[in-house]
Amino acid sequence: MDVRILKSSFAVVERRAEHAVKFFYSHLFWHNPGLRELFPSSFEDMERQRDRLFAALTHVIAHLEDETLLPYLRDLGRDHRKFRTGPEHYAAVGSSLLAALAETSGEAWTPDVEKAWAEAYQVIADAMTAGAAESKDPPWWDAEVVRHLQYGEDIGVLTLRPHQPLPYRAGQYVSVSSARVPTTWRTYSIGNAPRADHTVDLHVSRIERGRLSTALVREVQPGELLRLGAPGGLMTLRRDGRPISLIAAGTGWAPVLALLEELVADPPDQDVRLFVTAREQAYLYDRPLIDAYAEAYGWLSVTYLTPAPGRHRNQATERLATALGNRGLWPDQDVYLSGPAAFMEETACLLAELGARPDRLFHDAVPAGPAHARPLGSGEWFLNRPAPHWHNPSARAPREPYGR
Repeated sequence: MDVRILKSSFAVVERRAEHAVKFFYSHLFWHNPGLRELFPSSFEDMERQRDRLFAALTHVIAHLEDETLLPYLRDLGRDHRKFRTGPEHYAAVGSSLLAALAETSGEAWTPDVEKAWAEAYQVIADAMTAGAAESKDPPWWDAEVVRHLQYGEDIGVLTLRPHQPLPYRAGQYVSVSSARVPTTWRTYSIGNAPRADHTVDLHVSRIERGRLSTALVREVQPGELLRLGAPGGLMTLRRDGRPISLIAAGTGWAPVLALLEELVADPPDQDVRLFVTAREQAYLYDRPLIDAYAEAYGWLSVTYLTPAPGRHRNQATERLATALGNRGLWPDQDVYLSGPAAFMEETACLLAELGARPDRLFHDAVPAGPAHARPLGSGEWFLNRPAPHWHNPSARAPREPYGR
């Protein structure tokens, strides 16, 4: 692949990211109407689908020269089987992607640029197809809800029993779908280390206007079936004999809890520091369990960070910054970080300033969607106006954050 051309041309596309992704889906559904049923039906969910598409494309371009790219693409192909994606769909997607890039690039779209993107897409499609073909796992796991706990209005912990054992490691996540919101998948962390009975806990924070998170927190009942995609994520314990610091915010507590369960089952030789920050008391729903661990195991110390009474909820992260600065020893630590994207970015920068080594700071990447300067009018992004059954400008919603 011609990395120089791909990166320079993508810089042009990034400036019109929203136009590019909308044009892509418009072109795809107009020329391949049979594919529409594979995608979410609501306009809000399609908005989020567009964000995830551009986030994935951004990840690929950023890692063109990285040895992790092909494994990432193979895993992506394996995971896409849950969407009922087959080899025949890749040609249609490639045609629409090139059309969208050409439309967005304007005069910057030259024969050399087109050739570079065509070759790059073939590499992407080949890797994803190979990943799907090589996988021995099912496209998804059906899982029964056996327990549903709700904390406050917006937090739910669902215990699921997959019909087949789910192969995962503590700290990983799965994508989840419910028949209540068909064709919609969201990613949630597994909140426990593997168990003998194969059950898993999902920790879900309801997102305003998030249809699936609302259904999972407020509507789904024991006995219902959910679908789980293949486990993913790299925030798993390294076991390198170094001290460990675990830092969690909100329902970012879920993967940290799973890591802590693994440490309890197989105690470490070094000390473990746990920092739990919450903007509201409801997010400390597992505090009794944490306190029990801290009392039972001398190698574990716990620090809670919440706003002072009457203070703004953002004070929790300010108090965390103070606590991290006071603790020290960061160059010696393996640090595991989990929470909302902005929290992780800010905390990772702070830890770097405190001396934490980048190669010992572990968290899963949270893709960023395109920066939307303003909504685009329908005439600005349609090649040919599609049938109105999927276009609903009045239903546009803010982007739901990726992840927990």
